[in-house]
Amino acid sequence: MDHVSFQLGTTNLWSWLVRLLSKDPEWLNAKVKFFLPKMDLSSGDEAQDTTQRVMLQLRRLHTQGRATWQAFIHCVCMELDVPLDLEVPLLSTWGHGDGFPSQLGAGEESQPASQLHHGLKRPHQSCGSSPRLKQCKNHQLELARRYLKLLRTSAQQRYSRIPGPGQPLAFHQAYIPPILQWSRTTAPFSAQDGAVVGDPKAEDDTDVSIRDLFSTRADKGPRVTVLLGKAGMGKTTLAHRLCQRWAAGQLDRFQALFLFEFRQLNLITSSVTLPQLLFDLYLSPEAGPDSVFQYLEEHAGGVLLIFDGLDQALHSHSSTEPEGPEAPSPALALFSGLCRGTILPGCWVLATSRPGKLPDCLPTEAATVHMWGFDRPRVEEYVGRFFSDQEWQEAALAELRENRHLQSMCAVPALCQVTCLCLHHLLPGNSPGQSAALLPTVTQNYVQMVSTLSPRGYLPPESLLGLSEMALRGLETGKVIFSVGDISPPMVAFGAALGLLTSFCICTGPGHQGIGYAFTHLSLQEFFAALYLMASPKVDKNVLARHVTLNSRWVLRTKARLGLLDHLPTFLAGLASCACRPFLSHVAQQDEMWVSDKQAAVMLALRKLAIRRLTGPKVVALCHCVGETQEPELASLMAQSLPSHLSFHNFPLTYTDLSALTNILRHRNASIHLDFEGCPLEPHCPEALAGCKQIENLSFKSRKCGDAFAEALSKSLPTMESLKKLGLAGCKITARGISHLMQALRLCPQLEEISFQDNQLKDRAVLNIVEVLPSLPRLQKLDLSRSNVSVSTLLCLTKVAVTCPTVKMLQVRETDLIFLLSPPTETAAELGAAPDLQGNAIQRKEAQSRSLALRLLQCQLGIHDVQELIAQLREGPRLEEVNLSGNQLDDEGCRLMAEAASQLHITRNLDLSNNGLSVDRVHCMLSAVNTCQNLAELHISLLHKTVVFTFAPEQEEQEGIWKRTALRDSLTHQVPFELPLRSTRIRLTHCGLQAKHLEQLCRALGGSCHHSHLDLSGNALGDEGVAQLAQLLPGLGALQSLNLSENGLSLDTVFILIQCFSTLQWLLHLDIGFESQHVVLRGDRRGRDRLAGGCPPEFLAGVPFLAFDQCCVPESFCLRQCQLEPLNLTRLCETLEKCPGPLEVELSFEVLSDQSLETLLQHLPRLPQLSLLQLSQTRLSPKSLLLLADLFSLCPRVQKVDIRSLYHMTLHFRSGEEHEGECCGRFTGCGLSQEHVEPLCWLLSKCEDLNQLDLSANMLGDDGLRCLLECLPQLPISGSLDLSHNSISLESALGLVKTLPSCPHIREASVNLGSEQSFWIYFSRKEEAGKTLRLSQCNLMPEHVPRLATHLNQALKLTALTLTQCGLGLEQLIVLLSLLRCPVDLFTLRVEEPWVGKAGVLALLRVCTQTSGNITEISISETQQQLCLQLEFPPQENPEAVTLRLAHCDLETHHSLLAGQLMETCARLQQLSLSQVNLCDSSSLLLKNLLVSLSELKTFRLTSSCMSSKGLAHLTFGLRNCHHLEELDLSNNQFGEEDTEVLMTVLEGKCWLKKLDLSHLPLGSSTLAMFTQGLSHMTLLQSLRLSRNGICDVGCHQLSEALRAAMSLKELGLSHNQIRDTGAQHLAAVLPGLPELRKIDLSGNGIGPAGGTRLAESLTLCRHLEELMLGYNVLGDTTALGLAQGLPCCLRVLHLPSSRLGPKGALSLSQALDGCPHVEEISLAENSLARGVLHFCQGLPLLRQIDLVSCEIDNHTAKPLAASLVLCPALEEILLSWNLLGDEAAAELARVLPQMGRLKRMDLEKNRITACGAWLLAEGLAQGSGIQVIRLWNNPISPTMVQHLQSQEPRLDFAFFDK
Repeated sequence: MDHVSFQLGTTNLWSWLVRLLSKDPEWLNAKVKFFLPKMDLSSGDEAQDTTQRVMLQLRRLHTQGRATWQAFIHCVCMELDVPLDLEVPLLSTWGHGDGFPSQLGAGEESQPASQLHHGLKRPHQSCGSSPRLKQCKNHQLELARRYLKLLRTSAQQRYSRIPGPGQPLAFHQAYIPPILQWSRTTAPFSAQDGAVVGDPKAEDDTDVSIRDLFSTRADKGPRVTVLLGKAGMGKTTLAHRLCQRWAAGQLDRFQALFLFEFRQLNLITSSVTLPQLLFDLYLSPEAGPDSVFQYLEEHAGGVLLIFDGLDQALHSHSSTEPEGPEAPSPALALFSGLCRGTILPGCWVLATSRPGKLPDCLPTEAATVHMWGFDRPRVEEYVGRFFSDQEWQEAALAELRENRHLQSMCAVPALCQVTCLCLHHLLPGNSPGQSAALLPTVTQNYVQMVSTLSPRGYLPPESLLGLSEMALRGLETGKVIFSVGDISPPMVAFGAALGLLTSFCICTGPGHQGIGYAFTHLSLQEFFAALYLMASPKVDKNVLARHVTLNSRWVLRTKARLGLLDHLPTFLAGLASCACRPFLSHVAQQDEMWVSDKQAAVMLALRKLAIRRLTGPKVVALCHCVGETQEPELASLMAQSLPSHLSFHNFPLTYTDLSALTNILRHRNASIHLDFEGCPLEPHCPEALAGCKQIENLSFKSRKCGDAFAEALSKSLPTMESLKKLGLAGCKITARGISHLMQALRLCPQLEEISFQDNQLKDRAVLNIVEVLPSLPRLQKLDLSRSNVSVSTLLCLTKVAVTCPTVKMLQVRETDLIFLLSPPTETAAELGAAPDLQGNAIQRKEAQSRSLALRLLQCQLGIHDVQELIAQLREGPRLEEVNLSGNQLDDEGCRLMAEAASQLHITRNLDLSNNGLSVDRVHCMLSAVNTCQNLAELHISLLHKTVVFTFAPEQEEQEGIWKRTALRDSLTHQVPFELPLRSTRIRLTHCGLQAKHLEQLCRALGGSCHHSHLDLSGNALGDEGVAQLAQLLPGLGALQSLNLSENGLSLDTVFILIQCFSTLQWLLHLDIGFESQHVVLRGDRRGRDRLAGGCPPEFLAGVPFLAFDQCCVPESFCLRQCQLEPLNLTRLCETLEKCPGPLEVELSFEVLSDQSLETLLQHLPRLPQLSLLQLSQTRLSPKSLLLLADLFSLCPRVQKVDIRSLYHMTLHFRSGEEHEGECCGRFTGCGLSQEHVEPLCWLLSKCEDLNQLDLSANMLGDDGLRCLLECLPQLPISGSLDLSHNSISLESALGLVKTLPSCPHIREASVNLGSEQSFWIYFSRKEEAGKTLRLSQCNLMPEHVPRLATHLNQALKLTALTLTQCGLGLEQLIVLLSLLRCPVDLFTLRVEEPWVGKAGVLALLRVCTQTSGNITEISISETQQQLCLQLEFPPQENPEAVTLRLAHCDLETHHSLLAGQLMETCARLQQLSLSQVNLCDSSSLLLKNLLVSLSELKTFRLTSSCMSSKGLAHLTFGLRNCHHLEELDLSNNQFGEEDTEVLMTVLEGKCWLKKLDLSHLPLGSSTLAMFTQGLSHMTLLQSLRLSRNGICDVGCHQLSEALRAAMSLKELGLSHNQIRDTGAQHLAAVLPGLPELRKIDLSGNGIGPAGGTRLAESLTLCRHLEELMLGYNVLGDTTALGLAQGLPCCLRVLHLPSSRLGPKGALSLSQALDGCPHVEEISLAENSLARGVLHFCQGLPLLRQIDLVSCEIDNHTAKPLAASLVLCPALEEILLSWNLLGDEAAAELARVLPQMGRLKRMDLEKNRITACGAWLLAEGLAQGSGIQVIRLWNNPISPTMVQHLQSQEPRLDFAFFDK
C-alpha cells in the first residue's frame, strides 16, 4: 500500500473510531484515566462537544507513544462491541508495531506529553538547585496559597473514583470506617478501651476513627503514627480516603498533605532532597518553589506526609540522617529524618505497613495503630452500600447470613469487595443460596471474579497465562510495578479490560517520569503467580512442590521487609481443589488428568506439612491452605496431628485466621488447649470460635484486647460446650466488658477455671464476677489477681467465701486475688429432677465437710475490719487456714484473733505475722494454748515479725491418721493402743524476753505445757533467767523439749542444768554447745531423733512418732565447744555422779591435755551409770593412746575402745549386770609408728579376751609391722587383726608368711598391696588344722620367688595359697612349683594372672610337668584367668597308671617328652576342670592321651568351651577310657547336634557315674535315644542336669522310662525345656519311685494346670524332697492347692515365680508352709497375690530369703505380711520390689525392722513410698544395725529429699544400680 492509500485508510479508521467512542464517552474517560493517570480530564474540555472531546482524548493517547496506543486499540476491540469489518483493520493497522502513524487528523499536531498536563504541572527547575529569592511576605503567602489550592485540586482529581468496566457505581463509593486499635501510651483522649471503632452507619464527614488518628497526647516532638494491618485490610484505601477528606476540607488542621508509596519510591535510584521529594516527585508549585517550601517549614505543624507500604521499602536505611532539607539522601533516609524531626520538624507523619519488625528509623515514641477487618455490622453495611438496589441488597445479605465461610472471607475488606462484585454478577441468575455456594474459598472467589470481569464472558487462556507469568516473575524478583517495557500492549489491554491492572505515573528521579502498571492488589498478583505454577507446562511437579511452603511469621522479628509470596501457598492449595480443575484445564489447555497430577503434587506437600510439629504462625498458615483445598480427609489429618496444647505467641491474628483454625478443629476428635499470648487480636475475632466443641482450654493474654474483644467473646462462649478453662489475663477489660462476659458465663456451667488477672478491675466489676459463682457448679479456680479492690469490697469477698458452699480458699496477697473452689460431688445438673429435700440434704452434707482457707495478706486490715471478719468467720464453715499477715492489727487486733481462735474451728494455721505485736503483749497470745485443744504449735518471733498458730487435725481426723500408722501396741505387746497425749510446740524466739518476763509467761502457760515443746531461744534471759526458770519448770508439767539457746549463758548455768536430771523426771537429754550458745533439754528421744539432722518439717504433721521398743532409754549429756581445765572437769564429773543412769556423755574440747584426760579417766570407776563416753572433735596427744589402751585392765567395765583419729574417741561400757565379755580395740588413723608398737602390745596383752584389734590407717611401715608380728604370739586376739593402710611393702607380706609357723591360732591371712592396701589376719580360739594365705597385687620379682618357696616349705599347716595379680609370670610359676616342698599332705595353689587367659591349655599343662609333688586336681578357666592345682606331698607312684601309660603312648615325637612328664606328675590326678577354654587340636590330642593314663580320675569338667570336631573326637576317645568317672560336666559348650551325638558315646560303660550335667547340649531324638540307653545303666547316678536341651514331651517320655533305674537319684534338673503337660504327667508317674530324690527343677517348661496338678499329687509322695522349683509355668491355683495338701516335711526351697498363682493358692501355700522347720527360701514373684499374701501363725525359723517381687501387694496386706515376717527370725533378704506398697506399708515394715536381727537386705524398688515412708524406714534402720541396705529406687521421692535421706541414713539406696 502506498503512502497516500495508507494515509487515506487511517483517516477512515480514525473517523470510524471517533464515531464509535462518541457513543460511550464514559468508557473513554476511564481508559484515558488508566493510560494517562496524571491527565487533567476537566481542563479545557467543558466547552467542547462530545466529538471534539473524543478527538482530543484520542490525540492525547496517541501522543503518549506506540505501546500506549496499541494497548488502547486492543482494549477497544476487546471491551466494546466493534463490528468485525472495523475490528480487523483496527488490529491490522494499529494493533501492531508497523502501523503506528506519525500524525493523525487534519490540522492537528501532536503535543508532548508534558504540555498536556496544563493546570496541574508546570515546567520548572529543580527546587534543590534553584537559589532562594527574597520576596516580600505577601508575595510568599500568595504563592503558598496558590500551591495549597493546587494540592487540593490535584488530590480531588487524583483520588476521585471512577468505576471500571462491568463494575457498579458503588464499587468504589462503598467505604466503611475501619477498626483501629491503639498501642502503647499514645492513645487518643477519647479512647476508652484501647480500640477506636468507627460507627459503620456514620456519615463520612463524621468518621471518628480517622480524626482520632491525629489526636495524640504528644503535641511536641515527632508526631509519627504507624498504621499496621495485614494485606487486604484497607491501609492504602484509608490513605486515599485521608487525601479525599483533606481535599474536601474535613481535615482542617492540615494545610498540606502529601502521599507517597514506597513501591514507587523504590524506583528512585538517586538521592534527592526534601524539596525535590515534595515538588519534583509529587506536585510542583506554579512559581516560587523556595518560597513555598519556606512556608511549609514555617507551618510544619499543618503538614501531613503519608507513606504507604513501609514494609515494601527496599533500600536499607543508613545510620547517617540528612543534615538538612537541602542535603540529598535516599528516600528512606528522608523518611527517617521526617520521623525523628531532624528535617521539617513539627510535621505529621503517617506510615502504613504490614505487621512485622519496623525499621529502626522510626522513633520509639511513635504511635502504633492496628487496623483490623470488618466485623459483622460493617460487612452488612458495606454490602448495603455496594448494592444500591434494595432487592439485590437483601438477597446479598441473605447469602452472607446463611454462609459462615462467606462471612469469614468478608471480614477482610479486600475480599469483601471481591465477594460483593461476584455476588453482583451471580445473584441475577441463581436461586437463593446457590450464589454463595459458588464462592466457598478465597481462591474460588478470585476465579469467579476473573470470570465475571471478562467483558464477553470468555477468558483467553494465552492472555491469562501470560499475565500469570508476568505476576510470578515480578514476585520472584521483588517487582510489583511494571513499566511499559515489562508488559506487552495486548497484556495491558487484557489487564485493563478486566480491571486487574492499575496505572499511575512513576518517577525514577527529578525530571524522569513515566507510566507504571501494577495489579490492583498484591494478593491478585499472588493469585496469578499461583495460577501460572499450576497451569504452565513449563513448571514441573517438583518446582511446584517447592513453592508449597509455610513462611513463619517469627521472621518478622528480624526482617524489616516482608516477602511478597506470603499468600502464594494458600492460592496453590485453593487451586488444588477439585472445583478449580475445569478452570485450570481451560487455562492450561490440557485435560483434567494432567491438571489432577499437578494438584496431587500440591496435596502431597500439604499432607507432609499436616503431620509435622509446627509453630503457631505456621499452623495458622497451614489452616488457611487446608481450608482452601476443601478436602475433609486432609483437614482431619491435620486436626488429629495437632498437639493437645497449641500456643500462639506475639503475632497478629484476625477473624479469618481463627475462622480457618476453627474449621480445622471441627475435624478433630480429641480436645485441645488454645493459648494466645502477646498476640494482637482483631476485636471481633472470638466470634470465629463459636460452636467449636473441641476447645477445652482457652487463654488470652494481650494488652490489645479490650471490652470490644470481651463482648465478641461473650457471644461465642455459650456455644463452646467442652470449654473447661478460660483465661483473659492482662486484656484491659473494664466493667463494661465484664458485664457482657458474666451474662455469657451464666450459660457455661461446665467451666472449671476462670482467670481475669491483670485487668485492673474495680470494685463493681469484681463483685459482679463473684455473683456468678453459684451459676458455675464445676468451677475450681477463679483468678482475679492484679485488681484494684478496696477493704470494704475485700470484706464482701470474704463473706462470699464464707457463704458460698463451694469456695475452699480465698487468697488476697499484694497482687493476688484468687478463689479456689471444690465442686460438690453431685451437681445440680446431675441431680436432674431430684426432690428439694434431697438437694438440701446434699448441700448440708457438703457444708459440714467443707473447709475454707482464708489468706488476706497485706490488705491494710485494721481492728474494726478484724471484728467484722471474726463475726463472718464464726458463722462460717471449718477453717483450714487463716492468714492475716502484713496488715495493721497491732496488739489489740492480734489479741482479738488469738482469743477468737478457739471459736473459729481452725485446722491448720492462723498467721498474724507482721502486724505490730509488741513484747509486752506476747503473753496475750498464750491464751490460745489453754483454750485451743488442737493447737500444735505457737511460733512468735518479734525480730522476724512472726506470729503463727499451727493447729493439729480435728479429733476424728487425727484418730484416723493414728489408726493407719499406729505401731505402739504391736511393738510393745504390753498396753493396748491409745491416742497419744496432745503435744504442743511453743516457740517464743527472738522476742527480747528477760528474766522479769518469765513469771508472767509461766503464769499464762500454767500447766498447759504438758507434753509440749518450749522454745525460748534467741532471748535475753541470762544466768539469772535460767536459774529462775529452773525453779519454775516443775510447775509447767512434763515437757518434751526446752530450747534455751542464744540466751547469754555462762559455764555456771551448765552445772545448774545438769542438776535438772535429778529434779525433772522428763529430762533425758541435755545438749549444750557452749560457744554457739546451743542449749536444748529433751525428753524421750524417739527413733527419728537418732538420725542426725532430724526430720524434715514437711512431713512431720500427721505422722506419728515410731514407738520402738525402749526398755531402757539412757540419759545423755552433750557438752561441745567448751574448754575445761582439770578443776572444772573434776566439778563436771562430780556433778554427773549425782545423775541417775544409764548415762551417755559426749564431750567436745578443742584440746584435751594428758592431765585432763587422766583426771577424766580416774573418775570413770566412780560413774557406774556411765554406758558411753565420747570425745569428739577433741585433739588428743599420742601418749593418750597408751592411757586409753590400758583401760581394759584398769576399768573392767570397758567393753570397747574406739579411736578413729586423735580427734575422736568413744568408750563403750558394760552394764552392771555384764561382768565379762569380749573386748574390742580400734586405734585407726592415730599416727602409730614403730616406737608405739611394743608398749601398745604390752598393754593390750593384759586384756583377757581381745576379740578384735584394728590398727589400720597408721604409720607402722615395714619395721613397725615386723615388730608387731614378733609380738603377735603374746596378744590374746580371738577374732581379727586389721593392719590395712600402714605403708607396707612386699617385705611385710613375706614376713607374714615367715610368721605363720609361730602363730598356731592364725586360720587365715590376706594381703593386698594394691590401691586397697588391705592386711587382715583372722584368728581362732583353738589351734587350726589348716591355714589359708591370700596375696594380691604384691608384685613378686624373680628374686622373691625362692624366698617365698622357702617360707612356704616351713609353714607346717599351710594348706592353700592364692596369688592374685602378683606379677608372677609363667617362668616364675615354674620355678615356684619346682621349689615347693610343702610338709602337708595336700596343698592347693591358685594363680590368677592375665597371662593365664592367653597362654592356652597346652602351655598351662606344660607348667604342671614341673611340680615336685603329685597333682590331684587341675582347674583351668581362661575367662577368669585362673589356674588351680592341688598338690600331694610327698609324691607317690601308681604302678597301674605306669602300665596304662606305656600301653597307650602313641604320641607323636614332639609331644612324647611333654606327655611323659604329664603322665608322671598327674599319675594320681582325680579332678580335671576346664572352663571357658578354647581347645586346639594339639591340646585335645594331648588330653586324649593324658586321659587314657588317668586311672584315678573321678571328676572331669569341660564347660563353656569350644573345639573342633576333630578335637572332640580326640576328647571322646580319651573319656571313653576313663572308666572310674564319678562326675561328668559337659554343660554350656558350643557343640552341634552331630558333635553331641558323638559325645554321647562317652556314656557307654559309665556305671560309676554319680553326677552328670549336659545342659545346653542339643538333644535330638536320636541323641536322646543314645543318652537314655546309657542312662539306664547308671544305677549310682545322684544328680542329673539337663537344662535348655530342647527336650519335648516325647523326649520326656523316653527320659522318664530311663529314670526308673536311677534309684539313687537325688537331683533332677530339666528347666527351660518344653515337656508341657504330657511330659509332666510322664515324670509324675516316675517320681514316686525315686526314694532318694532331694531336688527337682522343672522351671520354664510350659506346664499347665493339668500337668501341674498331676505333678503335685506325685511330689507329695516324695517325702525326702528338699528343693522344689516349678516357676515360669502356667500352674494356677489348682496346682498350689495340690501342693499345699502334702508338702514334704524336709522342704528347704520352694520356687514358684510367675506361675499364675492367685490369692487362693498363695493362702493355701502359706498355711501349708507355716511351721515348717527346714524352709530357707521362698519365691512367689510375679504372681497376682493381691490380698492372698503369705500369712504365718507359727513362722519359719530357718527362712533366709523371701521373694515377692511384682505380686500386687498393697498397703492392706502390709500389716499381716509384716507380722508374718517377724515370725521368721533367720531372714536375711526380703524382696518386695515392683508392688503397690505405700507409706502405711513402709511404717509396718519399719516397725518390724528392729526385731529382725539377721536381716541384711530389703528391696522396695518401684513402689509408692514417699519421703515420709522412707523416713520411717530410716527410723527402723536406726534400730536394726545388721541391715546393710534398703533399696528404694523409683519411688515417688524428690531428688532433694533423696539427698537429705541418704545423708542421714546411707543404707537407704535410691540408685538405679544395686550397690
